[in-house]
Amino acid sequence: MIIEPAKKSDYKSLITIWEASVRATHHFISEEYLQELKPLVLEQYFAMVDLVVAKSKEGEAVGFCGLSDGNIEMLFIAPKMRGRGIGKLLVNYAVDHQGAWKVDVNEQNEQAVGFYQKMGFSVVGRSPVDNQGKPYPLLHMGLVLG
Repeated sequence: MIIEPAKKSDYKSLITIWEASVRATHHFISEEYLQELKPLVLEQYFAMVDLVVAKSKEGEAVGFCGLSDGNIEMLFIAPKMRGRGIGKLLVNYAVDHQGAWKVDVNEQNEQAVGFYQKMGFSVVGRSPVDNQGKPYPLLHMGLVLG
């Protein structure tokens, strides 16, 4: 597995991973909201974060992680590649090379909450709505240093 800075030419494959991953893990999000978010992610959010992509030896994008001000803003893995350590690899890279120490996670995404807890993060706060003001509560998690 190779982790490298994402290029604009990667965005098409990354938005495909994003959508497939959201559909596989965010069952609580409506189709309408997913379609509302998709162009924002592609046209704005990717460019707003320090974005890295995990690629297979063959050069296929299989996951990505984006950071801003120490916060993991996005971490998505292609559903067919989940459970293979790619998320762990990307989070470790984010912590070790990009200064990550916090993350906001949808409360209803219990798998993600458990994943971040295993990675050393703990809940330090909660918001009743997501960053778009929608009724999808966020858990604010911070890295437990020790």
